[in-house]
Amino acid sequence: MGVTSEQRFGEFVVVRRHEGQEHVAELVLDRPKAMNAVSTAMAVSVAEACAALGADQGVRATVLTSSHERAFCVGADLKERNSFTDAELVRQRPTARAAYTGVLELPMPVVAAVHGYALGGGFELALACDVIVADRTAVVGLPEVSVGVVPGGGGTQLLPRRVGAARAAELVFSARRVEAAEARDLGLVDELVEAGRDREEALALGARIAANSPVGLRAAKRALRLGQGLDLRAGLEVEDAAWRSVAFSGDRAEGVAAFNEKRKPNWPGE
Repeated sequence: MGVTSEQRFGEFVVVRRHEGQEHVAELVLDRPKAMNAVSTAMAVSVAEACAALGADQGVRATVLTSSHERAFCVGADLKERNSFTDAELVRQRPTARAAYTGVLELPMPVVAAVHGYALGGGFELALACDVIVADRTAVVGLPEVSVGVVPGGGGTQLLPRRVGAARAAELVFSARRVEAAEARDLGLVDELVEAGRDREEALALGARIAANSPVGLRAAKRALRLGQGLDLRAGLEVEDAAWRSVAFSGDRAEGVAAFNEKRKPNWPGE
């Protein structure tokens, strides 16, 4: 699968497009010398890359990957943090948050490809995605309380939405690392694949997603996200609003026509 285009955001983040998958963007964490530890500079780049992807109507699916062979992301750059004064730490907080919310608020479906270590902020980046594909080398966890902090990239809110309040509490309070098979059993990751195949399988899933209506995909994601935590009646109103936003779209007309004409749809994306 050849790379057709590549755009770098700062030193540590790359967005790639691949031959035959023009509607799938690969968002690559590329700080291999630090196992993708999230420094201030890297956080800025993640946020900038996400802003660019969010504004690109041609992107129907994003796949978050790592360039490091043994790690997805080991979390915050604690060496950098150790040099901060209290005032510098306070100033850096919005920058760090913007990286995690950047991934979380991407309007299209997002798939994480996880291998090796995905710890702390690294696992939170994966949790911000819609689907997590992990290979058998994956080790995940939120160990923040072991260094005197709390998960601050969305972990205390995203993890219980995946696995329930009690299980999330056990994982956060114990700070334990969870290996791939147990992570799949607990619902910490969604698909478990053979070692070394996480990126390939995640990109393939991204391609399957991107074959569908871009208008429908973004509306479905809004409904899924906005409906979380609501009672059923309110959730159904969110769903109805999503339906109304696509019911008279060009994509809906094309999808129905293609179905009846027994051909692949040519989505107008509007």
